Amino acid sequence: MSTSSYDIAVVGAGIIGLATAHAARQRGKRVVVIDREAHAVGASVRNFGFVTVTGQQRGTHWARAKRSRDVWLEVGPKAGVDVLHRGLVVVGRRPEAGEVLSAFLETEMGEGCRLIDTREAREHVPSLRADDAAAILYSPHEARVESKDAVPRLAAWLEESQGVTFLRNTQVHAVEDGRLETSRGTIEAGGVIVCPGDDLKSLFPDRLRAAGLRVCTLQMLRVAPQVPTRLGAAVMSDLSLVRYEGYAALPQARALRGVLDREQADELAAGIHLIAVQSADGSLVVGDSHVYGEAPEPFASERVDNLILGELDRVLDLPGRQVVERWTGTYASADDVILFDRPSDAVRLLVVTGGTGASTAFALGEEVVADLLDS
Repeated sequence: MSTSSYDIAVVGAGIIGLATAHAARQRGKRVVVIDREAHAVGASVRNFGFVTVTGQQRGTHWARAKRSRDVWLEVGPKAGVDVLHRGLVVVGRRPEAGEVLSAFLETEMGEGCRLIDTREAREHVPSLRADDAAAILYSPHEARVESKDAVPRLAAWLEESQGVTFLRNTQVHAVEDGRLETSRGTIEAGGVIVCPGDDLKSLFPDRLRAAGLRVCTLQMLRVAPQVPTRLGAAVMSDLSLVRYEGYAALPQARALRGVLDREQADELAAGIHLIAVQSADGSLVVGDSHVYGEAPEPFASERVDNLILGELDRVLDLPGRQVVERWTGTYASADDVILFDRPSDAVRLLVVTGGTGASTAFALGEEVVADLLDS
């Protein structure tokens, strides 16, 4: 197969690749998306589907999350993607967590957020354990979609309604200016944007290695409450405040980290923090942990699952809850939140390296397409 009919070729059909294809189509370009799998199986469908604004790294990345959230809300209905709930409740159980939340509200990132009492918090999350909470933050900015449904629906909409060509089950062997060598033959394109996710070996491995990328493996759970409950917002707790950069970079987070080092050292060692979101069937997607290495960890730990569930039980009252599904996710990780590289004039390399792909993909897609087309 050989064709010269594409303006932009996108390698990778995860959420970053799909958002990039969307941005290119918005610029009127003829787009092909090439992926080695038959359908999405990686990080993009193994996460919370939690489009998170509050807590993202201060500055550009926080602005990306706001922009991406807006595009999700615009594109989602067109693609048949339901927003299952909105907003975020962060339960600060310790006084030191309350200090972090108060400091956060003093920054520009706290716009639209506020501290709420237990009564109001339970209007959003009736099962919340918060009687002794030091502070509870409510953010209206977040949106929750079901990743395993949203990603394939978005791809189908791009293909069927937006005219994007998809080449599945196709391995890209090499990329040069204007040319891709694939398992289906040569594809020609004016520009190429490579979105490899956590595949750090197939394309540009030297550049990815030089950037210090590793693979992060995380454990996830689906929990079914015995008594039906409603989450009107996503839920986080103290552990998230020392992990999400928008909180963790505040000076007040140092004291909280010290307390957690003493009281929840096992959770910190496993990279655990709590996120709980709800699916349409009433079950909760709960996680997660973080282990870093040169390759994905193939085996999940029951001990780590129990640590995650312990934090869930400290924050939500779910008597008789059952774990009905378990899985691992992976993503590329580095010290910064993204890797944006220019291997050549007509090739761009884009990797989200902080686990925030669903939250920032659409803004990043717009950025990389603009950089390629306008440079």
